[in-house]
Amino acid sequence: MTLKDAKRIYFTFVAAVTVSGFFTVCTLGRALQKRRTETRLAAVSVSDEEPEFLVCESGGRAAVFRRDEEKPYLLIDVDLALLSDYDREALAEGMYFKNERELRQFIEDISS
Repeated sequence: MTLKDAKRIYFTFVAAVTVSGFFTVCTLGRALQKRRTETRLAAVSVSDEEPEFLVCESGGRAAVFRRDEEKPYLLIDVDLALLSDYDREALAEGMYFKNERELRQFIEDISS
């Protein structure tokens, strides 16, 4: 066996190990992502609690109310005329959110 053949074998081996490692990492990543998704879905199905927040139009502004409170918890500074028809209708009817994370996501969506 010549030095050239030995180098070829060595680099072929290194390439095979690298590709195998890449596939292993990708497979583990997908498995972890699947497990996280299943955990989130299980948590959502278990938590059938009442919504904590109500977002609706109040006095021409979007207002956030906590459960069973008549005074707004938060006023959202957004021009309702710039919202889509769907968002304006949803605010007119009232939108419920189970937790503050969902509420923050909604506020971020309509503010941008």
